[in-house]
Amino acid sequence: MSEAVAPEGDRSARGTLTVLAGPTAVGKGTVVADVRAHHPEVWISVSATTRAPRPAEVNGEHYWFVSDAEFDELVSRGELLEWALIHGAARSGTPRAPLEAALAAGRSALLEIDLQGARQVRESTPDALFVFLAPPSWEELVSRLVGRGTDDEAERERRLETARVELAAQEEFDAVIVNSEVHAAGEELVALMTRARTPRSHL
Repeated sequence: MSEAVAPEGDRSARGTLTVLAGPTAVGKGTVVADVRAHHPEVWISVSATTRAPRPAEVNGEHYWFVSDAEFDELVSRGELLEWALIHGAARSGTPRAPLEAALAAGRSALLEIDLQGARQVRESTPDALFVFLAPPSWEELVSRLVGRGTDDEAERERRLETARVELAAQEEFDAVIVNSEVHAAGEELVALMTRARTPRSHL
């Protein structure tokens, strides 16, 4: 599990870390994909997960898809910055080495994770920028979750219950972006990252 870190201008200063979190189906992955398409200067972390790939998901681009045994090894070797059990089903976590390399190279790094993971990162890297992606309304969030058609009824109920808890945690974050339109949300996120571009502490 490795990623190349492309050069970016002046490497004398350490890069900045931005953590994007929000409830299930709010569109975190879609917003991050928009940032990837329009802002190649932003380095985007790829999480490891034990869940099965959804249609069109590519290993190493959307996630690193690993077995439970492989995930156990990553945890035991201390190779994950954070990890969590998501919706009571699969585990996901952030590989530490590629992120550390990107920050050391002076990159603006973006980490898309869930609320549990964001809280863990705040413990280890409190001066990262923490951004919450919110839906325009609860009804819209439910509509998006049902509309994407990737989960059975039991999984949808688990995700909605988690979403209620996650929405209540907005005040823990430095900024909130309402995802009414994907590209606008992505541009707002990059603008926040640009304003926050100051040296960060080591992981």
